[in-house]
Amino acid sequence: MGKVLLLCLLVGLSGGEVIAQVPPTKAAFIEHLLGQMTVVEKVGQLELVGIDRERTGASIREGIAGGLVGGIGGVPSPPYGRELQQVAMEHSRLKIPLFFAADVIHGLHTVFPVSLGLAASWDMSAITLAGRISAREASAEGIHLTFGPTLDITRDPRWGRVSESYGEDPYLASRIAGVMVKAYRADDPRAADSLMAGLKHFALYGAVEGGKDYNSVDMSTVNMYQFYFAPYRAAVEAGAGMAMIAFNAIGGVPAAANRWLIKDVLRQQWGFDGVTLGDCRAIEGLVFHGVARDLRQAAALALRSGVDMELCDDAYAKYLPGLIASGEVEVGVLDEAVRHVLSLKYDLGLFSDPYRNLNPTALGPVETRLRRDAARDIACKTFVLLKNAHQTLPLNKQDSIALIGPFAKSRRDLLGSYCGDCDEQHVVSIYEGLARALEGKATLLYAKGANFTTDTRLSERLKHYNTPLDLDPRSAEALLDEALDVARRAKVIVAVVGEPWSVNDESISRAHINLPASQRRLLGALKSLDKPLVIVLVNGRPLDLTREQAQADALLETWFSGIEGGNAVADVLFGDYNPSGKLPMTFPRSVGQIPIYYNQLNTGRPFNSAAPWKYMSQYIDEPDGPLYPFGYGLSFTRFELSDLQLSTPVLHAGEQLKARITLVNTGPRDGETVVQLYLRDRVASVSRPVKELKGFQKIMLRAGERRVLEFTLDENDLKFYDAQLNHVAEPGEFKVQIGLDSQDVKEQSFELR
Repeated sequence: MGKVLLLCLLVGLSGGEVIAQVPPTKAAFIEHLLGQMTVVEKVGQLELVGIDRERTGASIREGIAGGLVGGIGGVPSPPYGRELQQVAMEHSRLKIPLFFAADVIHGLHTVFPVSLGLAASWDMSAITLAGRISAREASAEGIHLTFGPTLDITRDPRWGRVSESYGEDPYLASRIAGVMVKAYRADDPRAADSLMAGLKHFALYGAVEGGKDYNSVDMSTVNMYQFYFAPYRAAVEAGAGMAMIAFNAIGGVPAAANRWLIKDVLRQQWGFDGVTLGDCRAIEGLVFHGVARDLRQAAALALRSGVDMELCDDAYAKYLPGLIASGEVEVGVLDEAVRHVLSLKYDLGLFSDPYRNLNPTALGPVETRLRRDAARDIACKTFVLLKNAHQTLPLNKQDSIALIGPFAKSRRDLLGSYCGDCDEQHVVSIYEGLARALEGKATLLYAKGANFTTDTRLSERLKHYNTPLDLDPRSAEALLDEALDVARRAKVIVAVVGEPWSVNDESISRAHINLPASQRRLLGALKSLDKPLVIVLVNGRPLDLTREQAQADALLETWFSGIEGGNAVADVLFGDYNPSGKLPMTFPRSVGQIPIYYNQLNTGRPFNSAAPWKYMSQYIDEPDGPLYPFGYGLSFTRFELSDLQLSTPVLHAGEQLKARITLVNTGPRDGETVVQLYLRDRVASVSRPVKELKGFQKIMLRAGERRVLEFTLDENDLKFYDAQLNHVAEPGEFKVQIGLDSQDVKEQSFELR
C-alpha cells in the first residue's frame, strides 16, 4: 500500500486527523487501528458469523453496525454481500471491512470430483485447473477465503469425511496441498480472481479412533511429525492464510485448547502468521471434552491456547469482554488474535478495496458460467479401473446395454458433500451420459433394480439428519424383477452401485463398508444371467469389494464425480478416454483389516507368504494384504517397467542420485499411467516404514512407445523424525523401489554415507 493511500486510510480511521508520525507499513497501520478499538470492537473482529444460520438479516446488520462482526461465513449473493459490507463501511464506528468465507472444497458452481477423487488423478495440472476455476467462481461471488483444502491424512475408510481428504499418504497429500493453495490464490492474494486458502482440520482429524467423527486421537508425537503433519505444513509454506482448528482431542487435549499444537507447532515451528479459526462449536466442545467447566472458561482457554476466531460459538462474544475486565484474560492475548484478523484483511487488500468483487447486481445465469469441458476432462482423470477381465471394457457403442442400479439416474449423489451450491440441476447423470453417447447407435435400457438399502432404521436416521435417501416405494421384489427383465434384453449389463453422498458426510461414519444387502442381492441376480457385467462404483471411500471383485467382469471406481460425472463415465466405458487413475487409499478385503495402509512399519514377526508360520503378524481368517493396494489402477493398454538403474551405489551428503527406469506401452492403445518411486530405509534408529512414496510421474505414451524416466534423490528425501524429533538422514542402506503401484515394484539398493 502506498504512502498516500495509507494516510487517507488513517484520516478515515482517526476522524479526519492525520497521524503524521505513523510510518507507511502494514504493522504500523494495524497498531494504529488496534489502538483506537474498544474491547468490544476487538472481540467483534473475532466473530465469524454464518449468514445461513439462525441469525436474521436484521440482526446481522445490527451486529455489523456495532462492530461486532469480523467476517461472514456462507455464500451470499454479491449484491447482498455488498449490502453487508456497506453497513460495515458506512455505519460502524471504525469502518473495518468484513471478509467473506465459504466452503469451496471441490468447486462452487462447477463442481469437480470430491477431493479423494482428485487425489486419484495424481495429476497436478488437473488439480491446479480445478483450484483455479474454483477460485475464479468463488471470488466472482465476493468470497475472499475458502475453508479448504482438507488435509487430514486418513487410514480409516469408515470415517465419514474420507471423501474430503486426499487419502493416506503424506507425500501425495502434501504435493496436492501446495498445488491447491497456490492455485486458489494465484500470484497475488489481492487479485480479483484470488481466493485465500484456509487449511483444515488442524490437526489429525482424520486419525480419529474407530473412524467416528469428532472422536479422539491417541498417537505418538513421532507419528504425528512422521506422517500426519506434512500436508498441513505444506499448505502453510504455500501461503495458506487461515487454519481451522479441529474438534478432536489429541492425547487427551482438545485441539482448540492445545497450546502446544497451535502456538508451538503451527506458529513457532512452522512460522504460520495467519488466522486460526475454531471449527463450528469447537470452543463449546471444550465443555463436553471435560477440560472446561462452562462456556466462559472455554472461551478463556481457547483464546489463551491460540484460537483467534470462533465459528458458530458465542463464547467469545458473550464472555471475553468480562474476562478482560476482570483480568482473567490479558488484553495482550486478545490484541494478538485481533492483529491476526486485521493482518488477514490487510493482505486481502480489503482496507484499500472493501468492495472487491461485491458487485451491486447479480451475475448472469450459472449455467452460462460453468466450465463443463474442464469438469468432464478432470473427472475422467480421476476414475480408477480396478478390473477388466477379458477386455470387457471398452464397450461397443453398437451393443444394447442394460443400465441398472440405484445410482444410475442420480444427480445429487455425483456432487458429494461440501459441494458449493450443490445444485443438482447442473449435473449430468450416468444415465444421461450414456444416453447421449449411444444416441442413434444402440439401445439403452434402464431399471433401478434396488434401493441403496432396505434398512428402515438407517433411512429414518438420515431423514432425521435432513439428508433423506431417494427410495423407490416399490417392493424389493418388483424392483429386482424389472431389472432382470431389462437385463435379459441387453447384451451387456452396466450396474451402478455404491453409496449416496449422505453417508459420506460430516458426522456420518460407517461401521460396515460393504455394499448393503439390497445391492448385493441385485448384483448376484444379474451375475446369474451369464452376461458381461460391468460394475460402476459411485462412492466417497474405499469399500469392501471382495465379493464384487469376484462377480465383475470389469470394475470401475468413479467416486463422486461432479457435474460432468455422467459424461465422463460414458467417455471411459466406451473408450473415448483411457483411464489413468491410481488409488490414493488402500482398499481392504474386509473391515477387520482397518486400519490398513501401504507405508506401515514392519514388525518383529513380519508375514512371509512364501514361508507361512504360526508366529507371524497375520489374520487366520483373511489373506494377508489389501484387496487393492495404494497406487493401483489399470488401463485399457499395458505398461511395463524394466532396467532400473542407479547413477551411483553410494550417495554422499550434498550430492544427488539419479534413478532411471524404462517405461514401455506394450498394448494396443495410447495411454497414460503413473510411475511411482518408493524408498525403504533398511536400518535406522527408529523403525521405518516398509516403503514410502517419494516421487511420481504421470506419463502419456503412444502404443508401442518407450521412454526412459529419471527421478532425482538427495539427502533430504531420506530424512525422517527420530525419537527426539530431529529431522535427520542417517547413514546406511536404502532401497529404491519403482513401480506402477505400491506392491508391484522393481528394486535397487544404494548406501548413504
